[in-house]
Amino acid sequence: MTLLITGARPYGEDAADILVEDGRIVAIGEDLAATGAEVVRAAGLVALPGLVDLHTHLREPGREDAETVETGSRAAALGGYTAVHAMANTDPVADTAGVVEQVWRLGQQAGLVDVVPVGAVTVGLAGERLAELGAMADSAARVRVFSDDGHCVADPALMRRALEYVKALDGVVAQHAEEPRLTVGAQMHEGDRSARLGLTGWPAAAEEAIIARDVLLADHVGARLHVCHVSTAGSVEILRWAKSRGVQVTAEVTPHHLLLTDECAEGYDPVFKVNPPLRTDTDVQAVRLGLAEGVIDAVATDHAPHAVEDKETEWASARPGMLGLEQALSVVVATMVETGLLDWRGVADRMSARPAAIGRLDGGGLHAHGRPLAPGEPANLLLVDPGTRAVVDPAALASRSRNSPYAGRELPGRVVATFLRGVPTVLDGKAQK
Repeated sequence: MTLLITGARPYGEDAADILVEDGRIVAIGEDLAATGAEVVRAAGLVALPGLVDLHTHLREPGREDAETVETGSRAAALGGYTAVHAMANTDPVADTAGVVEQVWRLGQQAGLVDVVPVGAVTVGLAGERLAELGAMADSAARVRVFSDDGHCVADPALMRRALEYVKALDGVVAQHAEEPRLTVGAQMHEGDRSARLGLTGWPAAAEEAIIARDVLLADHVGARLHVCHVSTAGSVEILRWAKSRGVQVTAEVTPHHLLLTDECAEGYDPVFKVNPPLRTDTDVQAVRLGLAEGVIDAVATDHAPHAVEDKETEWASARPGMLGLEQALSVVVATMVETGLLDWRGVADRMSARPAAIGRLDGGGLHAHGRPLAPGEPANLLLVDPGTRAVVDPAALASRSRNSPYAGRELPGRVVATFLRGVPTVLDGKAQK
């Protein structure tokens, strides 16, 4: 397939044409032409490398009522993603080669994004003994990210063994940083507002204590550590200290932690219940700055679809989690680009290049992700209209679930097209499969 994208602005810079053949970019320049090419007119649109999500819950197998690999893949493509990492807290848990291969094959069948399974660190996410890490790494899915997300690997001895084992696999342990003994019954961020609302608090120290412990463990064994959904100012400071010492630690922040605060809990609307919880404005400003500085490496959605009965209930019994794939780029535009904290190259770095490198997806070959827009590179890219603003309507989302915290909000930026190895998965804002 030959594709000619005309008049796009790579990284928001000067307009250029992009010529794609057989899944690769073959030329970028002015007034390009190709006989028989499919032409996509992109005047005024910003071209970026396809986004890579390190943290997506696709729910299949087990909770197909909330999401499937196919519906989640469609949401991802509509959000500009070409690769997503599917978290392990499915039913059955993705703690064996068989389950991760099932998820990987479902992603191939959907064909909208590359679905990269994340393997569980411990059997059944129970935190008692290591899962089949080597078998998952050697499987067809080639797992390189391991996480018990939703649960912290709380036992320090077990976490050390996991780091040592995964190091030998050229992988990374992605930790859900939450000291469970400090968050029993927790409902929202611990502070004045939780006390006034009568909701049990989730202290910032519960996150920070685990990050501090684990960066020391990672340093001790010389392994790579990734910290999921960083949410507090203190966590940013610990990460800054660890990186200054040369610890191999990376971290992510979610779109909702870049935009929303614990003030959202005032109405007891469970759509705003999430783990870790929405924090204070001070924390939001700190994670934005941390992302801008590169102390936080990546934006990851923590896309967490839930069935209606699990979310539309009283706050205390509602499941934590929010949708994120379709609005992630828009939130980053609103919180980081329009505020001057990142330019478009910075967005590409934090939402494509760095997450691909963390997940070991940035190597050679046609299936690489996070590569720059340049001749010879895989044609994984998106086109976004930065000037369009739209109100989020959960009923119009591709996900099977409707628990979007952005409902009714006007957000900037519209993904017009997404291309996976040169094949459009989204065109004119509509999914192609």
